[in-house]
Amino acid sequence: MVDDPQAGAGPGGPPWSQAELLRLMDVRPWGAGHYVAPAHGPTVRNVVEAGQMLGDAIVAAAKEVPGQRVVSASMIFSRVAAHDAPLDVDVEVLHSGRTYSTAQVRIRQDDTLRCAGTVLLDAGAPDLIRSAAPMPNVEPPEELASLDIPGTEVDGRDMRVAGDGYSPDPGHVGPPELFVWTRYRDAPEAGCLHAALLAQSCAHWTVAAALRPHPDYGESMAHSAISTGITMATITFHDDADVTQWLLYSTRVVYAGRGHAQSEGRVHAADGRLMASYSVHAMVRAFRTADTAARTRAGTVL
Repeated sequence: MVDDPQAGAGPGGPPWSQAELLRLMDVRPWGAGHYVAPAHGPTVRNVVEAGQMLGDAIVAAAKEVPGQRVVSASMIFSRVAAHDAPLDVDVEVLHSGRTYSTAQVRIRQDDTLRCAGTVLLDAGAPDLIRSAAPMPNVEPPEELASLDIPGTEVDGRDMRVAGDGYSPDPGHVGPPELFVWTRYRDAPEAGCLHAALLAQSCAHWTVAAALRPHPDYGESMAHSAISTGITMATITFHDDADVTQWLLYSTRVVYAGRGHAQSEGRVHAADGRLMASYSVHAMVRAFRTADTAARTRAGTVL
């Protein structure tokens, strides 16, 4: 499966859809500098995706500094959060300026810190100069089939992988990179929600790309035979994206080893404009002996 623990909604949780992703990331104000992200509900794997919490931070900062747009957001994910309880999102504006503002965001659940990071916002400016990295030469989305993996479907989201690059089969090997077209059906009302949906997808592909060159390992083994997870993500928004148009996510893993994987990525619009760039750090390692023994005794997959 893709690096998306939304897979497998359990009894009591609503179906995964674009509307549900927006509901979870459109955090509600709840006092000065404080916002709440609602719970999704029970799922088979009760772990909130890193990209979702990155989206929460982007929306909270945008609401806290409404006159400026989010330029960049960086979060470290220290502990997992659960889908069946709300998240508390605290925003502290460290600097408020006419040109730039800086905010620190902390996300807690049950009074325990889950992740923290920094968001940069600015008031905008016209081009003085402009140049950008070119879009990779891959098949257009119209020539590709939608990614169809049971349990990972999100109603209203269409993902298409270029170059036959994605497979959970460990024997399907290739270079440590993935090129994925993504499009949503409906346009969010606010620009920060477009940014949140764009950011939510940037954390999906690092683990899969890191495992591609290694024939003994595939992403179907994630969370069961090997321990994986996103530990840090940074995204910078260059232009204002429309998530109802095709966006190409290009993820390249530049290092894998010592239990880590590091990727660099870019998001291009179909017309070649560079919309965003990102970097993601992931954990990719064997389970500790004690963890494996506990999992065997419990008969469950963590």
